[in-house]
Amino acid sequence: MRAGLPRDLAQWIALAVAAALACAWLLRRSPATARAGPAPPRPGAARSGRDPAPRSGAALGAAIAATLSVVAALLSAAYVAVYLRGGPRIIDATSYWLEARAMAAGYLAWPLDEPAASVLGRFLVRSDAMGDTTAGRGAAEVVVLFPPGYPALLALGFLAGAPLAVGPALAAALAIATYDLAARFAPEGPAPSGSAAPIRFVPLVAALFSALCAALRYHTADTMSHGLAALCFTVALASARRALDEARAAASTGAATGPLGPAVRAAALAGLAAGWLAATRPPSALALAATLPFVILPAIAPGSAAAGPREGDPPPRPSPRLARLAAAMAMGALPGLALLAAHQRAATGAFASSQAAYYAVSDGPPGCFRYGFGAGVGCLGEHGDFVRHNLSEGYGFLAAAGTTLRRLKLHLVDALNAEPLALLVLAGAVIAWRRPRSRALAIAPLLQVAAYAPFYFDGNYPGGGARFFADVLPVEHVLAAMAALAFAERAATAAHAERGPARRRGALLPAALLAAALPLAGFAFRAGFDHAALRDREGGLPMFDPGAVARAGVSRGLVFVDTDHGFNLGFDPAPEDVAVLRYRGDAIDRMAWEARGRPPAYRYRFAIPDGGGLASVSITPLVFDAEPPGEARIEGESLWPPRDQRGAFALPEHAGGTCASGGRLLAVHAAGRGEAVVRVGLPAPWLRGARISPRVALSGDGAGEVRLLVDGALLHVWRVEPAAPSPPGAPLACAELPPYPIPEGAVGIELSLAREDAAATWETGQTGQTGQGQTGALFALDALSVVGGNSVDR
Repeated sequence: MRAGLPRDLAQWIALAVAAALACAWLLRRSPATARAGPAPPRPGAARSGRDPAPRSGAALGAAIAATLSVVAALLSAAYVAVYLRGGPRIIDATSYWLEARAMAAGYLAWPLDEPAASVLGRFLVRSDAMGDTTAGRGAAEVVVLFPPGYPALLALGFLAGAPLAVGPALAAALAIATYDLAARFAPEGPAPSGSAAPIRFVPLVAALFSALCAALRYHTADTMSHGLAALCFTVALASARRALDEARAAASTGAATGPLGPAVRAAALAGLAAGWLAATRPPSALALAATLPFVILPAIAPGSAAAGPREGDPPPRPSPRLARLAAAMAMGALPGLALLAAHQRAATGAFASSQAAYYAVSDGPPGCFRYGFGAGVGCLGEHGDFVRHNLSEGYGFLAAAGTTLRRLKLHLVDALNAEPLALLVLAGAVIAWRRPRSRALAIAPLLQVAAYAPFYFDGNYPGGGARFFADVLPVEHVLAAMAALAFAERAATAAHAERGPARRRGALLPAALLAAALPLAGFAFRAGFDHAALRDREGGLPMFDPGAVARAGVSRGLVFVDTDHGFNLGFDPAPEDVAVLRYRGDAIDRMAWEARGRPPAYRYRFAIPDGGGLASVSITPLVFDAEPPGEARIEGESLWPPRDQRGAFALPEHAGGTCASGGRLLAVHAAGRGEAVVRVGLPAPWLRGARISPRVALSGDGAGEVRLLVDGALLHVWRVEPAAPSPPGAPLACAELPPYPIPEGAVGIELSLAREDAAATWETGQTGQTGQGQTGALFALDALSVVGGNSVDR
């Protein structure tokens, strides 16, 4: 936990504003102000016999809420410049960026051209399952693994030419939605159950908390899905409540409601938000679905206008109005659910999970990525250090409790920028639980926590906070506002008991000023340090800047990048003059250059200093020989992710200081007894007529086979055995296998890497990050030598 005196300009500004608001609060509650009498009535109010305050107060509240929405949008836009430094930073955010760009170009899945290794990589799914292009699915395609709800919205930003404006727009909408949620659920004082009358200050303070929430500023600045998920969650709850209120009002007056009446429209909007939430973050949609009954039950409780028959009446039947509302919600949910189904179909060929499909061929052990509990949960490639440290005995009750507690610990700072202020959320939950109309707000955060308990990875990082719980931050802001105003009203009642309700209500305005000061001070002394850590991590800059490419004078050609973040930010499925590809440092780069007509080529280097600090960017020409070399080399790690994995999994590993070519290799890890096979694809157009020679790396008593498959048929087998068993920890031994020719007519070429000792395992380091000591038996593909073959001209 980082805390202390402010260190950067944003923290000092927050502290200055907090101090100004605290001074205003002190002045408003000074003795001179307290002795002032009540304001005289407005002219005409007494003559008309009506109090214009409710209408004018509602208009003023709406105006203030609109102002706060603008403040939220401006703060999120400032976050892009100050903390993100101009673009997406987290790997997930860059993946959403790529997915949205593809959708803006009209693709859920875009065609995969050879060499596939120039495009495939982290968080990308090859859509032809296990390389089978003969099942009527056509050529291979590529899909980003994340659900499509948020990328579909971000794609509108790409079409408008301003994708980074989507986040601030979400920030503005969230502030207004939070205001509406509070107005629908927060009763005024001891109002009876079911009352729809909004309280004047709770909605405003809730919207104020939304605008000043640093975690929401991040999630509506970086291209992450949680800002949209929070908006969908909030709109669904508020619209469901509005639909029930409208239905109840119609039932109490006996008025007829048409199929497109206010209640039905509100229910359809609730369904649209819920369905889009399912297309954005499915576990959060489960939490919402579990929360909605707590919204509906108080509305149909005995004694309410929508309750139906009472005791002694004939057996109750479903309310026609409720059935109509349910149908409207179901219809509203269809667009989001259809989008999700289309995306999963494009990624997997069936209505299955795109994320499960990705991890099935890109990580291990088999079944490591799943929503649930048990042994084998936890992927060693993507989350290796976390799994080894926290899930050594599988993902059971204790591991799930630990993961949930770590999320909750970090989440304490998310709502109001400092851990102590989370007590307002807890107090608000107690207040809401005691009021049937507000009870759903107290339950929603608990259900959100429960919805993510079956997922093993905690997902926390500085600035983003406990991001899996960010989707209910608007609910928590309403709860905190209820608690703050309840405490203020109690204090005002004690201080102004003899001055009447008007004076007590007037005393709530200073409380609102103090409420605004609290999260600002929290950012100055606590949360600001987390966001500064986010700003400075991984070189402190987005890993691809198209402006840097333009400033380098690159107007056409290929730009090769060597980071996953940079590729996601730069690659365009429908490129124009400049195309961005992955830099592999082997023959794959030349193949990609040939396949695209041998244009000018450049390398984009993003260099992070060893001791940390701001990264440097350089763009230099990348020159290939006009004639293809007599012998070329493809690195084993360039062939990740595999085409298929059965009883094993393959990961790129660092092996610096060993015989491994380039200090890296593609290690094959057995996942148990029985068959342990990994299949990797090779760039067939360049290998026809060539002679290929695999180079393998062994340690311990590792042994296996390298099988050559051409067009699905087994063509050749290389048997690999160590010269002599070596003790654990012995140096790697590398062996070049005899060359074998590839037929001229080959269409699909694969290598099948089979571990013989399937009972052996190997402790791996995190993919592409840190090398770990090698223990036990190792069997790995180091590289592939290619002699002869075709150039693009042939």
